[in-house]
Amino acid sequence: MLNTGIRSGFRGLAAAERSKGMGKGRLEAFSDGVIAVIITIMVLELKVPHGEDISVLAPLLPVFLSYVLSFVMVGIYWNNHHHTFQAVHHVNGAVMIANMNLLFWLSLFPFVTGWMGENNFGSLPAAVFGVVALMCAISYTILIRTLIAVDGRESTLARAIGGDVKGWLSIALYVAGIIFSAVSGLISFALYVTVAMIWFLPDRRIERTIVKS
Repeated sequence: MLNTGIRSGFRGLAAAERSKGMGKGRLEAFSDGVIAVIITIMVLELKVPHGEDISVLAPLLPVFLSYVLSFVMVGIYWNNHHHTFQAVHHVNGAVMIANMNLLFWLSLFPFVTGWMGENNFGSLPAAVFGVVALMCAISYTILIRTLIAVDGRESTLARAIGGDVKGWLSIALYVAGIIFSAVSGLISFALYVTVAMIWFLPDRRIERTIVKS
């Protein structure tokens, strides 16, 4: 009888955990670690110049500007990722896959950053940078929609995101940057910087909604 009661208790706990969904702690910790590694790899692309004259720094300017842009963009994703998961309590398998998809595209930033910088914002490297940035934006949108599907249309996250005008505007600017790379990589770079400026200030929508809740 006692063993039967214990087994029943464990089955009840397991069912309760399944009904609540999986915890989000490991997903957040893993994502933080991956993003930290991405930033570390990017900074390693900044090669130390040979010589002590200021003129040796001039060739590094495109690489440095590309690094600054990518650092800001990855930092924005980390910041928004943190705020997003403050508004949700549980995740499921679909969320984990969507999150891994986002991390995959973010992990390509070191490569496209170095390529664009080393080639002075050339058309093809600028276009490929834009493709990676675009896929990151799309992947983040997919992650948001997957989280909303888990928590429901009336959840805190759904109310905070709303129509996500900034997200769709960012996607449009990335597409424009890819198209204009055929004209000039610098135009593309300027459009990518514009997106970073739009998101540079922390998005307070989620914080405000959590406070109201």
